[in-house]
Amino acid sequence: MDTILILDFGGQTAQLIARRIRELGVYSEIIPGDTGYDRIPDVIHMDDVKGFIFSGSPESVYDHNAPALDPRFLEDGRPILGICYGLQRFTHDLGGRVEQKHTREFGRNRIKFRHQSPLFKDIPEGFISWMSHGDSIDTPAPGFRIIAESEHHHPAAVSHEELPVYGLQFHPEVSHCEYGSEILSNFACEICGAGKEWNMHMYMEEAAEDIRKQAGSKPVLLLISGGVDSTVVGGMLLKSLPHDQVHLMYIDTGLMRKNESVKVEKTLKALGATHLHIIHAEKDFLDPLEGVSDPEKKREIIGDAFIRVQEREIARLGVENSILAQGTLYTDMIESGKGVGNKAKVIKSHHNVRSPLVERKREQGLIIEPLSKLYKDEVRALGIELGIDPDVVNRHPFPGPGLAVRIIGEITREKLQILREADHIFISELKARGLYHNIWQAFVVLLPVRSVGVTGDAREYGYVCSLRAIISRDGMTADVYPFEMNDLLEISSRITNQVRHIGRVAYDISSKPPATIEWE
Repeated sequence: MDTILILDFGGQTAQLIARRIRELGVYSEIIPGDTGYDRIPDVIHMDDVKGFIFSGSPESVYDHNAPALDPRFLEDGRPILGICYGLQRFTHDLGGRVEQKHTREFGRNRIKFRHQSPLFKDIPEGFISWMSHGDSIDTPAPGFRIIAESEHHHPAAVSHEELPVYGLQFHPEVSHCEYGSEILSNFACEICGAGKEWNMHMYMEEAAEDIRKQAGSKPVLLLISGGVDSTVVGGMLLKSLPHDQVHLMYIDTGLMRKNESVKVEKTLKALGATHLHIIHAEKDFLDPLEGVSDPEKKREIIGDAFIRVQEREIARLGVENSILAQGTLYTDMIESGKGVGNKAKVIKSHHNVRSPLVERKREQGLIIEPLSKLYKDEVRALGIELGIDPDVVNRHPFPGPGLAVRIIGEITREKLQILREADHIFISELKARGLYHNIWQAFVVLLPVRSVGVTGDAREYGYVCSLRAIISRDGMTADVYPFEMNDLLEISSRITNQVRHIGRVAYDISSKPPATIEWE
């Protein structure tokens, strides 16, 4: 199958490049950027590779430990597209000059063409790109010319005068870049000539085969939350393996939303699982969390508690030598510094990625993560392909650590109850107003401060909560949902009237970046 091979130098959007290529119907594969050229046949048949993309990186080409590129990739003859660091990498290696400019470029930036190029076929001049770089091209490598520049007159794109080698200083893969998909299509389909042979059904079949190979005849245990990710993994396991081999275990951590356990049990029974285990383990989670405020420590405690409870219940149920399945997404992996290569930075730890016990199981090859190459909207598409109820598939994301990362500071049972009620009101109002499916993710955060208020004739100090509602395509970037003011006023009024201990409501208007979607 025709393939675009992506070299990941540690950038946060390497998998997003692959996803954009797959959206075109072209198969893509990612390898670490420092992979030796002669190791490609270990990953994919060389005859299938139609072109290479070099990804971005948080490093500078002048850093001591900057990821290097095997020069044989540049001698291969197949088309190459370097993005951000990828452009700087081959420019530096081929004799050009990269330097740090006085004016760095981040965010939106209009592009002006200098020369015609097949890379910009049918793309209008002046389109808005998305920049994220400190270093810039000062002098292109010999044989290259600048074909586009930014509004600050920095080189924005280069191409070789004879060879099919191109470089972009901006990121066409992010959703904020206008015509980004068209630029990638021009490269993959027009310049590389790759055929559109890939789709979600094919991914499902390949993932099922991988599950069967990894599981063998061992029992597989899925710690299922009832959210989109773990439910889709449950569907994948039941499609791939004999039902008697699959154990679905729902652990009520005491950190769940209102009535969540009842809804989850109903959903899991609808999947037709033979083994369904509902575990009530509130004490196992809340007791170790007592007095803990640090968000990373909370995530570690929760991750370890998940594994401890799981191991205890496996012993109780007699399911020995089981393999752990998880609904880990690629966004979880890269934010935790677990991208394809070894250069990714840690943004925040996910309880199902960096927990010591989870990492030990991963090193032992005892974890199945069939969604770890997918983004959230791809997971939803996979769920539909599996025949899962659309109402379940289209639920807003809910974090594995639950309400623990939506209570800033110390977690108490009282705060959990307050947050459950406020969150229930918010989500109910969104559904009643027909707004729920316009929003990618919405929730309430309880802040560790109290604010003075007046209830009747009494002076009272109540908690402050913040509403969070964002629109996004993949969770890598996010904008604030633009509520009508009347909606916010009425939702806020209902929360403060019905949740006694909340006296003030705020609305979070931070985008991602610079903020993350969750507060912790």
